[in-house]
Amino acid sequence: MSVNLETIEFAKLYANVGKRWLSPDDLAKEYGFSKSTQAKMRMASNSSTIPFSKINGKYIRYDRYAIDQWLEEHQVKGGVK
Repeated sequence: MSVNLETIEFAKLYANVGKRWLSPDDLAKEYGFSKSTQAKMRMASNSSTIPFSKINGKYIRYDRYAIDQWLEEHQVKGGVK
């Protein structure tokens, strides 16, 4: 039996979080992205495309773990003047 370190890290990070999969309303409340901004980011065909899943062809869901990774990858680092 092999141990997946990524799964263990996920469990540690999100032990106190109620649910992993977020609806557009949940994402708006927890992360501050309006539903219209979410729609634009889903349709973008560049690096700003937000990760999402579509269930039964109509229900949009966001994986909290993927959103957190995506946000880390898209940080803007300020320069020192």
